[in-house]
Amino acid sequence: MFVLAELKDNVRIAPDHFNLKLIDAVRDEIDRKLANKVLLNVGLCIALKEIVSLKDSTILPGDGASHTEVLFRYVVFRPRLGTIMTGKIRNCSREGVHVTLGFFDDILIPQAALQHPSRFDEAEQAWVWEYPLEDGAKHDLFMDVGEPIKFRVTREIFEETSPIGPPKAENQTAQNASTSAAAAAAAGAQEVKTPYKIIGAINESGLGVLSWWDQQNKEDDPEGKKGDDTTDYDNDDDGEGACEE
Repeated sequence: MFVLAELKDNVRIAPDHFNLKLIDAVRDEIDRKLANKVLLNVGLCIALKEIVSLKDSTILPGDGASHTEVLFRYVVFRPRLGTIMTGKIRNCSREGVHVTLGFFDDILIPQAALQHPSRFDEAEQAWVWEYPLEDGAKHDLFMDVGEPIKFRVTREIFEETSPIGPPKAENQTAQNASTSAAAAAAAGAQEVKTPYKIIGAINESGLGVLSWWDQQNKEDDPEGKKGDDTTDYDNDDDGEGACEE
């Protein structure tokens, strides 16, 4: 779930930080630039692990700041494909179930990856698994907001979100008021991009809302004889609790 990414950057230290040791000033600047930011094709940056090397600092003409090339390792959130994770349902929409990990919210379990058959309940704004019973009837199992849910990571999506400049005016002869209104409308209509999104799936046995399987285990084993043999999957399936290289 968490990995160590080796990165290189040219770090600028402003003159008002010259009173600090160079390595401390570099650490502060790297965290300021990267903490809680998404790097394209790298992941969500969490915290600086260590500085590997510092090259000689230089001061450029016309700039009183120092510039230092730094090689460092950073803790990054980027779960591997196939990892099983546990989060909480943030909300549901026709698109699917949106899940949060607390520090990361951009997780989607699309409709096609839900337990089959499932339907979207408009009144409850929740997805419902129509669990088949032995007599041919169905029992509705709701995916309510706030419920813990276990899912498998099936895909990741990175998108470039760097600004490309203001939109060009299509009609240069239009009045200033009309141009401003058109620009505002275009800005409002522009789709907000998510830099890093995780796609998950729950359409296999043992995945989905945790209370579904807890209830089933109680029904199958009313005396609790199997309690000692159960496995805790609160973390991912390969037990990654520490950083890996």
